Amino acid sequence: MDGKLDDVEAGPGSADMRRDAAMPAAATPEGAATATDAQLARRSAPNLWLGLRRGGSRACPACGEGRLFRGYLAVIPTCPVCANDNEQYPSDDFAPYVTMFLVLHLMVPVLLAVDRAWSMPMGVEMAIALPLFAFSTLGLLPFAKGAVIGFAWSRGVTRKPVAFSNSA
Repeated sequence: MDGKLDDVEAGPGSADMRRDAAMPAAATPEGAATATDAQLARRSAPNLWLGLRRGGSRACPACGEGRLFRGYLAVIPTCPVCANDNEQYPSDDFAPYVTMFLVLHLMVPVLLAVDRAWSMPMGVEMAIALPLFAFSTLGLLPFAKGAVIGFAWSRGVTRKPVAFSNSA
């Protein structure tokens, strides 16, 4: 860090998003970008249903326009549209629990109904049910993780505690 300007990872058209590497740590949190006024204007006020809907559709919970994930489950640290720090919202363990809860509550009644309706051998039933459970879980996991991030955004839950200053 020799006082040069560092480019912040962002999408196309965001060359004006820079932060000074020599700025003190209190002014710019580690890894945070300085957002322009146009980017800040794209953000919405936190709202539970809005956050769940946007996160569940794998979009940035703050603006609803930027992508939330790079690949399968890797969160894009900064939204390229509104410069929101999406990496700050915890979604480590809760998303798999939500996914398992939904898949089990949706699939077990179907499995029980199929078991009552047809008398299949247990091996055939498991050969059908286990891949169905696995694919359903893997398919639902990114949407559940997005919804958990949207929930955290709407409630202000972050990994890093917010520093308060006592300037009187």
